[in-house]
Amino acid sequence: MSQPLSRYAQLSRAELATLVPELLLIGQIIDRSGMAWCIQAFGRPEMLQIAIEEWAGSSPLYTRRMQKALKYEGVDIITIFKGLQLDIGAPPQFMDFRYTVHDRWHGEFHLDHCGALLDVEPMGEDYVRGMCHDIEDPTFDATAVATNAKAQVRPIHRPPRTPVDRTPHCAWTVIIDESYPEVSSIPALDIVAQSNAANWELAPIDPDDEGAPDYSGPLLSDVDFGAFSHSALVRIADEVVLQMHLLNLSFGIAVRARAGDDTELATQICTKQLTGIAGVAAERIQRALKLPNDFDGLAKVLELHPLFNPAGYAVAEVEGGRLHVHPSPSHDDASWVSLCSPASPGPLQAIATAIDPHIVVQISGTSDDWTAEFEKTDTAVKESPEVEVTRFSHGVTFQFEERRSLPLTVV
Repeated sequence: MSQPLSRYAQLSRAELATLVPELLLIGQIIDRSGMAWCIQAFGRPEMLQIAIEEWAGSSPLYTRRMQKALKYEGVDIITIFKGLQLDIGAPPQFMDFRYTVHDRWHGEFHLDHCGALLDVEPMGEDYVRGMCHDIEDPTFDATAVATNAKAQVRPIHRPPRTPVDRTPHCAWTVIIDESYPEVSSIPALDIVAQSNAANWELAPIDPDDEGAPDYSGPLLSDVDFGAFSHSALVRIADEVVLQMHLLNLSFGIAVRARAGDDTELATQICTKQLTGIAGVAAERIQRALKLPNDFDGLAKVLELHPLFNPAGYAVAEVEGGRLHVHPSPSHDDASWVSLCSPASPGPLQAIATAIDPHIVVQISGTSDDWTAEFEKTDTAVKESPEVEVTRFSHGVTFQFEERRSLPLTVV
């Protein structure tokens, strides 16, 4: 049975080249949306562990997916660096990785700008150490293991910054050596690997479409998304959205492990995370594609929103000003869409409010088969606390700049 046409295929090649970096950044902001509620419920030490398990339980899976889709599978440093460039954990420019390749087995990177660091520095040194030490040490290796289990990512220097304005923000070596012990995976990875999201098949890239069909060529200083073909960009967009779903599934596993028998608490935290990122994602998509702040703009944002993509994984259609959602593989995974229902309109309302605060949503139906209707009111809906919390991240307002894409050669 063939997969349904990607909803991203409706966009032009230029629009997709604009949208893909946006999707990568939206994926990174997921943590800004979710972790505040984890601190509130479980405390800071448990939040750090949730973050570690969340990324370690998903990034090896989606890293291999992108390698295969864009034909740059391998076991060397260049493969690792290409993967980072297309990872929601390292969105371009906001997490401004600069790469050096010494040979296939030795390399370095540094961050000229780390948006995540700038988010947490105002919170104090403990939060900086938590992110740049406690979280990064295991998760960098977990990402590298998707390419080579003998890879080690180790700091040259990293925050807390001394002096306080030190640049680059951090620097790391990446070395692959047969003498290194293999990095082991965490149990959650095996669980997420069985999900529909991890095994979801997307349409192959058309090799005859105008533009680059893959990333099999040299490593580039900055990925030129405009150089990819329309077909490749559609596939990349869907893969990036699947990265978000896989990260969220891993997040849910980690949260439920802390919540124990309190399933309502776990659901509340996961719904708050979704609500915050749903509103911010809608805002960034609308702004990037210059969509109108009206019902037409809302309909287009809903079609392109990560919550309802890829097509087929989430079964939804927008017609006649209504959003119809049906039982889907995404529901079976207990992914984001399962948190939206007549009893839980918050995430949908956050999307509508981002487009026009005067649009309200009404949902009718069952927990997995429902219809959302939208209407204009005279009274503006107040932005939800979940979106307000997510706005703490500089990524919400971050603006991408034009850059030259240069091939990186061995130093």
